[in-house]
Amino acid sequence: MGTWDYSIFWKETLNQLKTELSEQEYAMWFNMEYETSGELSVIVSVPSAFYRDQVKQRYQSRIEGKIFELSGQHIGIDFEVKQRSREEAPKASPKAVSAPMHESVTTGTKVYSGTASHAQRQEAEKPSRDSHPQLRKDYIFDNFVIGENNSFAANAAIAIAKNPGVAYNPCLIYGGVGLGKTHLMQAIGNLSWQEKGCKIIYITAENFTNEFVEAIKNSTTQNFKNKYRNADMLLIDDIHFLQKKNETQEELFHTFNALYDANKQIIFTCDRPVSELKNLSERLRSRFERGLNVDLQPPSYETRCAILAKKIETRGVHIPQEVINLIAKNISSNVRDLEASLTKLIAYAELTKKPVTLETAQQQLRDTFGSPKQNNVTIETIQKVVAEYFSLSYTDLKGKKRTKAISFPRQLAMYIAREITEYSTTELGMEFGGRDHTTVMHGCQKIEERLKAEPSLESTILKLTKMIKDYNS
Repeated sequence: MGTWDYSIFWKETLNQLKTELSEQEYAMWFNMEYETSGELSVIVSVPSAFYRDQVKQRYQSRIEGKIFELSGQHIGIDFEVKQRSREEAPKASPKAVSAPMHESVTTGTKVYSGTASHAQRQEAEKPSRDSHPQLRKDYIFDNFVIGENNSFAANAAIAIAKNPGVAYNPCLIYGGVGLGKTHLMQAIGNLSWQEKGCKIIYITAENFTNEFVEAIKNSTTQNFKNKYRNADMLLIDDIHFLQKKNETQEELFHTFNALYDANKQIIFTCDRPVSELKNLSERLRSRFERGLNVDLQPPSYETRCAILAKKIETRGVHIPQEVINLIAKNISSNVRDLEASLTKLIAYAELTKKPVTLETAQQQLRDTFGSPKQNNVTIETIQKVVAEYFSLSYTDLKGKKRTKAISFPRQLAMYIAREITEYSTTELGMEFGGRDHTTVMHGCQKIEERLKAEPSLESTILKLTKMIKDYNS
């Protein structure tokens, strides 16, 4: 250590911030260690460049302000990237339920990456087991980027993994395509498998149904029941597939009860809130809604930039910051689409041996940037066509007015959007003036009721649907 020692100010700054921030936020971003002091600087170590960049952006000015209040001097913070060995890695607070996380992606699916040392700390305490045969090795919490869109779900998932069958049982994770539902579910399974040695079964709802059908066909239903009802943790993906599968729903209902009564953890994923699922028995619906329901929203611009930056860091390639900004600005749908665009640019660079420039990115991704989903043309077109049909302005449908002359066309636009697009009610609510997803559900239900009473309304919907599809052709 040199002549200067500001460690006391650093410790007190952390103590104050710990009381001002939430427990999850502090545990997530303050995995920093004091190293030394300069003349007017404090040098702290962080586990990666990505972590350093995130902390600098989020907290550097706040930290330096605290130190100024304590010392009366303008002391800066310098970050040093330092890979820590397992022995050096700080242990998590017993109360902490989260660790720094971030996302990345692999082609055609969600791959999230992370600077988090959560799993590393756990590995230091326990010998690692072989990977679970049904779970992807890369679907872990360390590979999941956290942002405003998924922080609650991610922290709840870690709490479940640490205390399966105790915290938040059952749990339903829902959200649109490519937002990380399967990743988060399997991360719970992977951590519980490594730390607790739980007997875990992961299966999609489609394969669960197929197995049940085969069990009936082969008269092996008792073996089927034994397999699923003796699990410590049951993970079922895409339960929206169970709609109209009455016998499978009946079997799952009894399996659910057996596991729940034995305090075994049950986790489901769905592409929408359970309340939106049609042709689902009420008693099974009530079981899905009994525990914790968390949703995943599309990532914010900042989170999209972080996802891309980490993926680039992991691949060891160079992509200019202006290209990262370009992709993040133009692709807002989901993580999967971000991954596909980045993979295309990396492939271009590797195959042509040319660097990726802003002009190259614009040329290679012009079709992706111009797709209806990325530019929200689909919903905007629906709104414009419906508004014009009813002699309203486009802004009326997105506005706050609730007069009958506006409410019905708005509900009709919501209903058509729900029928002909893949957007969830949460996403649609955002497009219709930032409304709650329950408002969209209510609007769609109103149209369904009117369809029963007014059959002629169906022809109007068909006409509008054709006008919408022909709008940009």
